[in-house]
Amino acid sequence: MNASELRDKTPDQLRDQLVALKKEAFNLRFQQATGAMENTARVRQIRRNVARIKTVLNEKARAAAE
Repeated sequence: MNASELRDKTPDQLRDQLVALKKEAFNLRFQQATGAMENTARVRQIRRNVARIKTVLNEKARAAAE
């Protein structure tokens, strides 16, 4: 997922995707605590995707305010 793909989506779609990623991050934290995590790189991917979505949402909000 890259920023250009995210910019094509509506803010509602972005918020839905953000909620899904946060749920996945929550589940991965439990897996990490119990030692059941298989793909440790996924945590980093999710964190970065969350940041990308938040950035695009802020860009859209700033553009709407102008």
